[in-house]
Amino acid sequence: MNPVEVRRGDGPVVLAMPHVGTFVPPAILARLNDIGRALADTDWHIDRLYDGLLADATVVRATFHRYVIDANRDPSGESLYPGMNTTGLVPLTDFDGRPIWREGAVPDAAETDEQRETFHDPYHRALAAEIERVRTRHGAAVVYDCHSIRGRIPFLFDGMLPDFNIGTNGGLSCSSVVEAVAVDICSKAKGYTHVLNGRFKGGWTTRHYGRPETGVHAIQMELAQRTHLAAEAAPFAYDEARAALIRPHLKAILEAIDQIARSGALARDERPNR
Repeated sequence: MNPVEVRRGDGPVVLAMPHVGTFVPPAILARLNDIGRALADTDWHIDRLYDGLLADATVVRATFHRYVIDANRDPSGESLYPGMNTTGLVPLTDFDGRPIWREGAVPDAAETDEQRETFHDPYHRALAAEIERVRTRHGAAVVYDCHSIRGRIPFLFDGMLPDFNIGTNGGLSCSSVVEAVAVDICSKAKGYTHVLNGRFKGGWTTRHYGRPETGVHAIQMELAQRTHLAAEAAPFAYDEARAALIRPHLKAILEAIDQIARSGALARDERPNR
């Protein structure tokens, strides 16, 4: 199976989807325990949720599951959140801190390297190529990293996660204009909550590609799954009614970012929001 699917658009926005894939090679699946085989920590139906919201957007979608190797983690294995509970390049546990591998079956360093070369690297080569194509065409590119997660996970964070979790690496990964428009739209979305650079400040995609001084801006949107799933538990069914309520807000964000990039504002103001 191809580790990455690309749908090219003519616009300046690139939708990155590193965690929607559910493919696990049979040899790796056999080494996962029952908890791991449930693949619970998937960004369920994010591709469906965003489908058609911005006609000219480019979509780069990983087909493999994050338990194979996490496409939104630093390939060096360095933690994105030092001192906090998180999952690594090849996760050892699920989001609840429970082991996902059979005893004695955790991938070793050589296997991790192989999985990185087979899955992680091709995904990021494709993403980097599309970012450069878009930047060359428009003078700027905006990477919008699409994610979702259960709203209550005590192992990772206290309390209930807001609906919209905007990450810009503390304002370093994108222009203040991009950050501000996302926050403004989320703050006006009735019935929804939001936070900027809260528990999720942006993963490796946002931090690695977001270089406003080069014309590449990156922003992560981590949605609480209650916004578009019937329940944040198996079978993680898509809820058309809930999705229909949040899709207009996501569409507004994407369209606003697209217009900003097309206007040339990002070429004129590439300073990060410090």
